[in-house]
Amino acid sequence: MITSEIGWNLDNSYARLPKTFFTNLNPTPVRSPKLIILNHSLATSLGLDVQALQREVGIQELAGNQVPKGALPLAEAYAGHQFGHFTMLGDGRALLIGEQIAPEGERFDIQLKGAGKTPYSRGGDGRAALGPMLREYIISEAMYALGIPTTRSLAVVTTGESVFRESLLTGAILTRVAASHLRVGTFQYAANWGTEQDLKVLADYTLQRHYPDVSDVANRYLVLLQEVIKRQAALIAKWQLVGFIHGVMNTDNMTISGETIDYGPCAFMDVYDPATVFSSIDIQGRYAYGNQPSIAGWNLARFAETLLPLLHTDQEQAVQLAQDVVSNFPELYRRFWIQGMRAKLGIYNEEAEDGSLVEDLLGMMKEHRADYTNTFRALTFDRLEEQDLFGTPEFARWNEKWQARLARQEESKASSQQLMRNNNPAVIPRNHRVEEALEAAVDKKDFTVMDKLLQVLSDPYAHSPEQEEYAVCPVQITPYQTYCGT
Repeated sequence: MITSEIGWNLDNSYARLPKTFFTNLNPTPVRSPKLIILNHSLATSLGLDVQALQREVGIQELAGNQVPKGALPLAEAYAGHQFGHFTMLGDGRALLIGEQIAPEGERFDIQLKGAGKTPYSRGGDGRAALGPMLREYIISEAMYALGIPTTRSLAVVTTGESVFRESLLTGAILTRVAASHLRVGTFQYAANWGTEQDLKVLADYTLQRHYPDVSDVANRYLVLLQEVIKRQAALIAKWQLVGFIHGVMNTDNMTISGETIDYGPCAFMDVYDPATVFSSIDIQGRYAYGNQPSIAGWNLARFAETLLPLLHTDQEQAVQLAQDVVSNFPELYRRFWIQGMRAKLGIYNEEAEDGSLVEDLLGMMKEHRADYTNTFRALTFDRLEEQDLFGTPEFARWNEKWQARLARQEESKASSQQLMRNNNPAVIPRNHRVEEALEAAVDKKDFTVMDKLLQVLSDPYAHSPEQEEYAVCPVQITPYQTYCGT
């Protein structure tokens, strides 16, 4: 490990895996990089010098024109089921620069997204446009502030070059920070194109990196499967609790660490409807909001299939072990979800009828097209005049049941309200606000709109007066659509 003037303290443990898992490759230089945004707090937590990153040497490294000391850039190979269809994939426009060892000893992948062509580009140009990279910055940092495990964004630089999609767009590179970029698709790649020994080495590496406590157990690969399922159950529940829709839940977009990754056609739900889809390419609604838990279970079954040779030497017993563990996912997810919903309603303890209480509320929200975030926000502060739903007889009956439920617990009304404040955000990245910020930044070179949005989103549970205008629902004439950011 080598420490630079910027503070890089890089290791390259992924590069010590079998060569089949990656290709060593330097970033493709860009013409005239310019720093657009730098995440000061994240940089500091990583042990990096914020001032040095803003100087020429830092910008050159963030653009890929200069490789940091200790770096060993590589493109990772992986596979994946994309909309249910299996294919060979890999980092087509991203390079893992190295793993930063932070001051507390934690290890974080540092990846440049938009760094040029790789052997896995599949005809793509390996570049990225400014709009989608800023979008990932905004959404990933909002997710972090909401308390949802996520990759994060360190910086965005423009390249001084254009990229062509349907028109010429401003080129950009995002520096992404992750616990790792190991995916379900990484294991699918190993299972399909590697040897059993390759698969074992990958699994052992994953255990060492993300689950170091799993060592002295009889079947550590079975425990790996259990732990990944548990983390994903908790993650998807958190998505559902804030109305987040990933948009492209392919197996290559599911991390082994349990972090949210790849903010392409993602968006946040306004009006509550489980069938909500924003992605322009998800014509059949495979990845709709209400389908996300079941799709997660499907993806985890694919992960379990890759581990079969490691679970048991007997194929039938291996399948049975995997099935038994994967079948626990729906119950695990439900447990995390209902626990979160209790908190959103100020409920501390457990009762058997809590599920129906929540589902009755959601049913009314769907029927009356109530805003998801603002409904819970209004309940938190007893602002029952803010939603049409609250004036209906059915809500009055539900409210009586809810108040009776709260009265049966020991905690005070003030404690319940505080629990709700801590679990019902005042603001989310409203789609129209994100688009407003991106339009100002990309089309007008005005980054003040984005800066203000990021500031408001940085503490979503503050419920401050400054957040009020950002909590207003949009008046949408046409359905909102998102696109894969290529």
